[in-house]
Amino acid sequence: MLLQFYKYHGTGNDFVMVDNRLNNFPKNNTKLIEQLCHRRFGIGADGLLLLENDNLTDFRMVYYNSDGNESSMCGNGGRCIVAFAKRLGIISDETTFIATDGLHHATLLENDNVALQMKDVDEVKINPDYIFLNTGSPHHVTIVHDLQNYDVKEKGAKIRYSDLYGKAGSNVNFVSAKSANHFVLRTYERGVEDETLSCGTGATATAIAMHAIGKTKSNQVDLDVQGGKLKVSFEKNGETYQNVVLTGPATFVFKGEVEI
Repeated sequence: MLLQFYKYHGTGNDFVMVDNRLNNFPKNNTKLIEQLCHRRFGIGADGLLLLENDNLTDFRMVYYNSDGNESSMCGNGGRCIVAFAKRLGIISDETTFIATDGLHHATLLENDNVALQMKDVDEVKINPDYIFLNTGSPHHVTIVHDLQNYDVKEKGAKIRYSDLYGKAGSNVNFVSAKSANHFVLRTYERGVEDETLSCGTGATATAIAMHAIGKTKSNQVDLDVQGGKLKVSFEKNGETYQNVVLTGPATFVFKGEVEI
C-alpha cells in the first residue's frame, strides 16, 4: 500500500501527518508507526497524527508518539493538524475539532501561526521542588539554574520513570526565568523518551505553573523553546485556569509517499 503523508513541525516538534478520513491507515500497527517516525529507517518525526472524520466537529485528531503508541494531547501537533486541515480544504481560518482530551477551538493567524485553545486546568499541585498539572498531557515542571548546560535527557528520564509517576510516567519540563513574563523551557517527552525541541502542552503547563507559584503575575507568558518561540495566555477564575490559548507556528515541511 502506498501511503501519502505530509510533514509538519511546530517550533521544531515534528510530525508525520496522514489524512485518514477513509480509515485506510492500520492504526493498531504499533511497529509500523514506530518505523515511520524513525529518523534513520523511516520518515523521521516526534510523532504521527491522523486526521479523521467526526460527526460533531470539523475533524478528529488522533496522536501517536514516536514509540508507536497512541498518546494524550499534543499542543504543537494540535496546531499542525489545524494547518493541515486548512491545506486539505476542510476548514477556513477557524475550526473546532475533537482530540483525546475533548473539544478544541483554533484560529489560523498570519505567518503560519495558529492560536489553539487548550483544556481548562482546575488543579495545580504545588510541591517544594516541582509543580504538577495536566494540560491534556501530564507535566512535571521544575525550575533549574544554568538551563543551557542542563542534562535534560538524563534528569528528565530519572523523573519520568521514578516512583512519583508510576508506569504511566510524566513529561518533564525544566524552566528558567528570562523576565517577569518570559521564560526559557526545555522538555523531556515520554513516548519520545528524549528531549524534544518543543512541547506545546509543556509550554502551556509551564506558563500556568509559573503563574500559580507567583513567578509571573501576567496572564500572557512568552516561552523560548529549543525550536523557537511560543505564547500562552489564560484567565484565572477561582482555582481554575480557563480560556487557555497556545499560540505559535505550524510549519509545512514537505509532502511525500511511502510504501507500507
